[in-house]
Amino acid sequence: MDCENGTDIVEFVLLGFSSQPEQQPLFFLVFLLMYGAGLLGNIMMLVLITVDARLQTPMYFLLRSLSVVDVGFITVTVPQMLAHMLSSSKTIPFYSCMAQFFFFYVFAVTELLMVSVMALDRYVAICNPLHYAAVMNQKVCGHLVAGCWIISTLHSMLHAGLLLRLSYRGDNHLSHFFCDHQPLLQLSCSDTSINEAVIFFEGVPIILGPFVFIIITYVRIVATVTKFSSSGRRKAFSTCGSHLTMVVFFYGAVIGVYFLPTSNYSSERGTVFAVMYTVITPVSNPYVYSLQNKDVKGALRHLLGKRIFSQ
Repeated sequence: MDCENGTDIVEFVLLGFSSQPEQQPLFFLVFLLMYGAGLLGNIMMLVLITVDARLQTPMYFLLRSLSVVDVGFITVTVPQMLAHMLSSSKTIPFYSCMAQFFFFYVFAVTELLMVSVMALDRYVAICNPLHYAAVMNQKVCGHLVAGCWIISTLHSMLHAGLLLRLSYRGDNHLSHFFCDHQPLLQLSCSDTSINEAVIFFEGVPIILGPFVFIIITYVRIVATVTKFSSSGRRKAFSTCGSHLTMVVFFYGAVIGVYFLPTSNYSSERGTVFAVMYTVITPVSNPYVYSLQNKDVKGALRHLLGKRIFSQ
């Protein structure tokens, strides 16, 4: 791209799913339903864990924190995408785009780190149950959650700052439905080698470190669970299996997008993977991690019963 002759970009055009304009109404309906399901599931978890005394444990404290992240994660991208599907104008101001990128990264990285903290919680509960109350108390969990937010914020500030130093001139069409990292790097007419180097050298420990930790943790959990009775094994494997599936699904999509060179980035693949981790994951989390739990089901029945009988 010619930086000398182009004019500075003041807004971007998000192309989204424009390659299938005849399918826009269907896409709108599907994503609207998914957004509603995501908000309903996560807000329900927030309310249940907050009001039910039986759910005031470290594990549910972490699940409530994850629901807070998921509400922000899905809200930072999907409402704008839905609005663009209904409008002929698909523009976003330059600094609004950068702000969306920043907050998207904050919620995404916090989610990655939170899942690893939850894996630690399950490891201590299953492998060292006698020390669980001492190791995973409310204070420790609060510090771990705060650490996730601090690391993700610093990480996002670094990458947003590196994007702001680049020059954007000429073409302003982003082949995505939100302001993501790789499409912005592709659109820049500056040298992005520093940005790509930071993605690999700083991003690898931030992203892959927790993933490796989770895998090791679940290997230890499985080794411990094999010593349980047959009924205990089935219950533990069912829970751990669903959790690990979500982890692999989420991390796999993130790694597939952010750890390839910009020159090898495909907008079509990036959009598909982005839907996986920005929409499907936060929608699925409350149902996979929480609403299958008998304690949560009991709290929901108790809350609904109180509402019905109080009328």
